Amino acid sequence: MELTIFILRLAIYILAFPIYLLNFLGLWSRICKKCFPYFLARFTVMYNEQMASKKRELFGNLQEFAGPSGKLSLLEVGCGTGANFRFYPPGCRVTCIDPNPNFEKFLIKSIAENRHLQFERFVIAAGENMYQVADGSVDVVVCTLVLCSVKNQEQILREVCRVLRPGGAFYFMEHVAAERSTWNSFWQQVLDPVWPLLFDGCSLTRESWKTLERAGFSKLKLQHIQAPLSWEMVHLAAVGGKQ
Repeated sequence: MELTIFILRLAIYILAFPIYLLNFLGLWSRICKKCFPYFLARFTVMYNEQMASKKRELFGNLQEFAGPSGKLSLLEVGCGTGANFRFYPPGCRVTCIDPNPNFEKFLIKSIAENRHLQFERFVIAAGENMYQVADGSVDVVVCTLVLCSVKNQEQILREVCRVLRPGGAFYFMEHVAAERSTWNSFWQQVLDPVWPLLFDGCSLTRESWKTLERAGFSKLKLQHIQAPLSWEMVHLAAVGGKQ
């Protein structure tokens, strides 16, 4: 099995040599940052259709975490094109953070299509350093298909705990490493070396649930579900604030 993985990886390295060359020259990252939002805009339409019931289930109790005013203050980390907006409750105050400024025009379109929300601002920043967001200032933090690509999962979760008010909630849905000795795991291992270059830093083999278990939330609900694209997913609602 290991030999087969090595041979297939070698073939992929050869096929992807132009991309590796562009990356070495410092050009690929700029190309990817500009093109990736267009790909994601198309992908999320299909993905939302197939995952709509799971997202409604995940986000169904968001309003329970609203503050005394009755309006929910929500921060979405790695917001992308705003694909989750349709699942948020009416009147929700939404702040978005993403390190890629090229998502802004797609966000504007999503805001126009989701008038039930109160959009506050778009912050261009990495989730590991959200200094623009004050301590204990939001009721809920959301990230979906994000922890697969961040540089430091532990740091982003420390930032999540910092910006959440006491008793706030973190909602999370991610694709993760499949169970060993499965075909999913086999292909994840084959494709993982080139995958981050093609999909803006995304890794196929992260065991993100382990990082969540170490993050120190006061309550953790974790559920593994099967995604429509033959990825193994983690569907998680981690409830807690600063410990």
